[in-house]
Amino acid sequence: MTSASEHLPLPADTVVAVIGAGTIGLSWARQFASHGHPVRIFDPRPDLATVVAAFAAEHPDLASHITRAESVADAVRGAGAIQESTPEKLEIKRRLLTDLAAAEPGHALILSSSSTLPASRMAEGLPDQVAARLLIGHPFNPPHLMPLVEVVPGDRTSPESTERALAFYRSVGREPVLLHREVAGFVGNRLQNAVLREAVHLVQTGVVSAADLDSLVTNSLGLRWAAVGPFEGMHLGGGPAGFRGFMEHIGPSFAAIDLHEPDLSAEGMDPVHRQVEEAYGSRGSAESAERRDRIQADILERRNVPPN
Repeated sequence: MTSASEHLPLPADTVVAVIGAGTIGLSWARQFASHGHPVRIFDPRPDLATVVAAFAAEHPDLASHITRAESVADAVRGAGAIQESTPEKLEIKRRLLTDLAAAEPGHALILSSSSTLPASRMAEGLPDQVAARLLIGHPFNPPHLMPLVEVVPGDRTSPESTERALAFYRSVGREPVLLHREVAGFVGNRLQNAVLREAVHLVQTGVVSAADLDSLVTNSLGLRWAAVGPFEGMHLGGGPAGFRGFMEHIGPSFAAIDLHEPDLSAEGMDPVHRQVEEAYGSRGSAESAERRDRIQADILERRNVPPN
């Protein structure tokens, strides 16, 4: 019997099944294919053939690695890893996992892109040998550009599967972070939620406009956090005592800042919605998204340049 460690990481010619052909699923397909994996895509959407053909036309260098599957069973046949990116509804994911359990080869990693649902809840009703290989692999959008993957095991996920998932994501150029226990929203979305709630409150109370709040973040905290995280940034700003020194000097002032809950009702959010739409249009534009992705790509490229 072979051990899990003998399969770290998956060989580049191992099939990866992508279930869900929305924005996240297609981005995952792009990332896996760019690292040599044959990718089979399945989604019950009626226009799947058109979507996959358009994807192949847009990325001709990857077209030979991409195949449209006719069913879940067809997609997972012989796969070494399965990345599920279906809608964020527990009943949909449970139905899919039941189908997967009946069709997958018995050794594949089963990875979910879920941004809120824990693997333990998805695994309810699944056989232990399937639940042992199920865990969260939550990306930030788009996965082919954003390096982070939050790897979150469920209560029945085996340590070997966790190790394999970490190795797999590293092998396809991502930077996985292991969460040691399940928590609602995982870590990235909890941080995003905390910042969003304070941002909404500041706009609702007239402290700053929505556009100016964005400018404040991109020209201060966002710029810094692209280079270092909150703890390292404070550690660097604390002088000889590092983070301890920072908290000794700034901690009491931070503790005195009053934090309030925003009004997230439809009525309370209406003026915030209007300010955002006045600043950026009724919906995010393709040009803005391209600019965002270009800047993020430039930052990532610069991050990999050795210091002088």
